[in-house]
Amino acid sequence: MHHRLFLVAAAAALLTLTLPTLAQQDKPKRDTPMAPVTDDPKLPRVLLIGDSISIGYTVPVRALLKGKANVHRPRTNCGPTTRGLAQIDAWLETGGKDKKWDVIHFNWGLHDLKYINDKGGLVDVDKGKQQVPIDQYEANLRKLVKRLKKTGATLIWCSTTPVPKGAKGRVVGDSVKYNAAAARVMKAEGVATNDLYTFAYERQDKIMRKANVHFTPEGSKVLGKRVVEVISPNLPKQE
Repeated sequence: MHHRLFLVAAAAALLTLTLPTLAQQDKPKRDTPMAPVTDDPKLPRVLLIGDSISIGYTVPVRALLKGKANVHRPRTNCGPTTRGLAQIDAWLETGGKDKKWDVIHFNWGLHDLKYINDKGGLVDVDKGKQQVPIDQYEANLRKLVKRLKKTGATLIWCSTTPVPKGAKGRVVGDSVKYNAAAARVMKAEGVATNDLYTFAYERQDKIMRKANVHFTPEGSKVLGKRVVEVISPNLPKQE
């Protein structure tokens, strides 16, 4: 009798543990910026390269291009141009080695122009130095664009978004200066530009966080829509 009661109790306990697990398996997986993407071989491949601003608009871009393109990004914050130079070859293998990219939408800037201390931490402007000075930034971009052009993909440079008043470790207006340096590179290399700086600046009060270079969740969706508007005409036509 006691043996039977023990078996019934054990079965009930096992069922209790199993049910939540099964319920969790039934839940659809939530898309996240760093989630690996399984390609639909019939669709073109798009690579988004950039820092946390691009991380914010990755999921909206994927949603808007669902059924039209496979949208990947490196599974990291791409940071400054120095990190780009060190890791670009690995990033170009995102989603599979030797696969072809049709469009690469890319940006570096906010991490280059920020002020850091000797340990790399973000600090007030008067207590540090810019992570990548503008002349080095321009030289780094030239190298990165030449590497990206070897992929044969259509390249789209994304201008760096604004630095709002009060943002720690950055100077209002530096985005404009760094974008001017980037524009010289893109003009020389024949690369198209998505002027996300102007787009964001014109609606800055509505889509950006206060005293912060980042955007609200709704703001990231607005940026994502703009990115898709620029990428879409550059996608190869599907047969």
